[in-house]
Amino acid sequence: MLLAIDIGNTHVTLGVFNGEALRASWRVASDRTKVVDEYAVIATGLFQLAGLDRDDVDAAVMTSVVSTLTPVFEELCRRYFRVTPLRVEAGVKTGLRIHYEDPREVGPDRIVDAVAALKLHKPPLIVVDLGTATVFDAVSREGDYLGGAIAPGIGLAADALAEKAAMLRRVDLRPPSHAVGTNTAAAMQSGIIFGYVGLVEEMIRRFKAEIGADAWVVGTGGWSKLISELTQSIDQVDEDLTLTGLRIVHELNEAPS
Repeated sequence: MLLAIDIGNTHVTLGVFNGEALRASWRVASDRTKVVDEYAVIATGLFQLAGLDRDDVDAAVMTSVVSTLTPVFEELCRRYFRVTPLRVEAGVKTGLRIHYEDPREVGPDRIVDAVAALKLHKPPLIVVDLGTATVFDAVSREGDYLGGAIAPGIGLAADALAEKAAMLRRVDLRPPSHAVGTNTAAAMQSGIIFGYVGLVEEMIRRFKAEIGADAWVVGTGGWSKLISELTQSIDQVDEDLTLTGLRIVHELNEAPS
């Protein structure tokens, strides 16, 4: 079995594949203070709850945007799963031509998402990752990674608003019944949720004007389900897109050259 690990700023997503089948997946907090043994307790407990044997793991692949957690999970794989993980970074085969001024600046999670989207759908493609950041990535009709756009994530924007505005407080991020809020909580919900729907729709419109009006739009990330329910601009939500991309990249690098 293959253990896939996506280390993000807010969550670490783990998935276990048996061939192409995703047997189980979990999300845990990205806690920079936790050490290897603490994450091992979490990981082994999740395996037990899913009825999986960690001894069956014979390979691992990972991507990380949190440098302090990268060595923690590398050691976790080596010590507790007895495998050395393939880390997706510069020099790793992805099968993707990258048209970025400096390809090393592109987050590995963005590349992995594009790899998965290209495997699953016909280009041109737009990937909208609604997580800690709101990230848009474009894949051309020829299957090349073109670049994208980055904005603050929904949760990040809401936290900043509550922190910096003395009269405002944190609110439950769910769609209000009306755009015109009649109390402060509803007004914030409207501005944040409906505002981000507008952001997503406008960025998709602009991307399509540049790469093709027929571009298929895939949403992923923790906020993707919520936003997709409020717009018709996202064609499909795939919460496991990054894990799928990790599996594909691992297969590319394990295949004989």
